[in-house]
Amino acid sequence: MNFHLFEKQVYTDRRQVLKHKIGSDGIILLLGNEDSSMNYKDNCYPFRQDSSFLYYFGLDVQMLAAVIDTDTGEEVIFGNELSIDDIVWTGTLPTVSEMASMVGIAQTKPYDQVIHYIHKALAAGRPVHILPPYRPENKIKLAAWLNTSLDDVADYVSAKLIKTIISQRVIKMPLEIAEMEKAVSISVDMELAVIQHTRPGIKEYELVAKAHEVAIANNAHLGYPAIITTYGQTLHTHYYGNTLQEGRMVLSDIGAENDLHYGGDLTRTFPVGKHFTTRQSELYEVVLNAMNHAIGLLKPGLRYKNIHLEACQKLAEGLKQVNLMKGDPADAVEAGAHTMFFQCGLGHMLGMDTHDMEDLGEPYVGYTDTLKKETSVFGLKSLRLGRELEAGFVLTVEPGIYIIPELIDRWQAENKFTEFINYDVLNTYRDFGGIRIEDNFLITDTGSKVLGKYLPKTLKEIEAMKG
Repeated sequence: MNFHLFEKQVYTDRRQVLKHKIGSDGIILLLGNEDSSMNYKDNCYPFRQDSSFLYYFGLDVQMLAAVIDTDTGEEVIFGNELSIDDIVWTGTLPTVSEMASMVGIAQTKPYDQVIHYIHKALAAGRPVHILPPYRPENKIKLAAWLNTSLDDVADYVSAKLIKTIISQRVIKMPLEIAEMEKAVSISVDMELAVIQHTRPGIKEYELVAKAHEVAIANNAHLGYPAIITTYGQTLHTHYYGNTLQEGRMVLSDIGAENDLHYGGDLTRTFPVGKHFTTRQSELYEVVLNAMNHAIGLLKPGLRYKNIHLEACQKLAEGLKQVNLMKGDPADAVEAGAHTMFFQCGLGHMLGMDTHDMEDLGEPYVGYTDTLKKETSVFGLKSLRLGRELEAGFVLTVEPGIYIIPELIDRWQAENKFTEFINYDVLNTYRDFGGIRIEDNFLITDTGSKVLGKYLPKTLKEIEAMKG
């Protein structure tokens, strides 16, 4: 097996930073993932290693765990050697100790020895720091090891470890940025293939196949299920059975994940035929103007929540120009009327996970102790990132307009925001669909830098590719 790793010192340094940040405070337990059965035991979903385990230990192999003792500095990887049956069916691997040495770990033990480290720490009254388990098999293990119920495993999750890891992982190192540049550039090639293959009469799944083809040809895969749809008003649809028709648009939200598990996340919206309609062109320009305004604001020290609200106001201004909204755009955004058209957030962190570190908790990743996540306000509750930007952050900018007939019906029946929304006009757009445009950015010391190769996004550029 070909191991895709950074240099050994990268992982050693990362663990040293983690120990320094968390201080002398018990043991840290990080679980890798295992195979997960799809429809019978030996037919498994594609394996994906836990991202925090990858960050500190790098080994993209099933059934590993690691303990870091913050008092003694001891670091141990736990795993079992392959049996002859394993070798017959799946081939050989280096020994656990050989793999551990690749990432600077000198001590290894069988997997079932993890429990002894946990019980020893607990008996001594020392904290056992764990992350929130998102895989049921890991949750079951933790419940057994901690001698608690599945529901009560959450009581053992360490907010201190979560915050410490986020503070480290959220600032991307130059070698990580280089990997993300590669992943975003593969994502650009995926989008180009999808756009150029789009034509009336074909199925959405034919475009999905093009995205997969480009990813695999670049030793990558999709970092999340493709969103390629002619019904772009549905934010995360994964149905691909519709036939593309002249006069409609395709929204394509796709991203590659490379061999070191760093990802891209790009969206383009384009006509099925060669040209946008007048209405499509008008609303596309509204979204693009909001996007460009938000990009111009990206720099350290600004809250992303404020950039989101600025983009919302630009959307409202543009929607007023095309007579879908009325009144003062600032007042409309303050009231939340713009969420008829833009229900989600402007963007999110990006890294080894498309929504970077979301397994650790969105309120911790995208927010801080002084800026809490809104949990009930329509629109803002879906803003995954609100905190102040810092140099080294990588994030997405993805404004959109989504015309959702069911939302129109509900709000119109409630006479909601009638001072800001022109329902008579809006009802003539019921079959419009949706538009989203998305690029990926590194926050620099003075502003921002778009990642990856250039992917056209103006109306003229998009239509030129369709010619």
